[in-house]
Amino acid sequence: MYHKGVVAKDTEQEVDFEQALEKLEQTVQTLEAGGLTLAQATSLYEEGMRLAKTCGQRLDTAELKVTELQNAFLNQVEEREDVDE
Repeated sequence: MYHKGVVAKDTEQEVDFEQALEKLEQTVQTLEAGGLTLAQATSLYEEGMRLAKTCGQRLDTAELKVTELQNAFLNQVEEREDVDE
């Protein structure tokens, strides 16, 4: 029932949001199922926290990109309005 190595520390940057979220959900299910030693549960919890951090970082990056795109679009609209006047 216990699974090691959901995400290795050195490959965290390579994992996309969907992969990290899926692995986080698997980690939570394993923890909720119980039957783990304290060491196993602690290790999985730490892994889950790393995955949650990765998901948060991916969301922050996506939000920043959306904001930049919105700002670029608004700047284009404002420039066109200035030219039309």
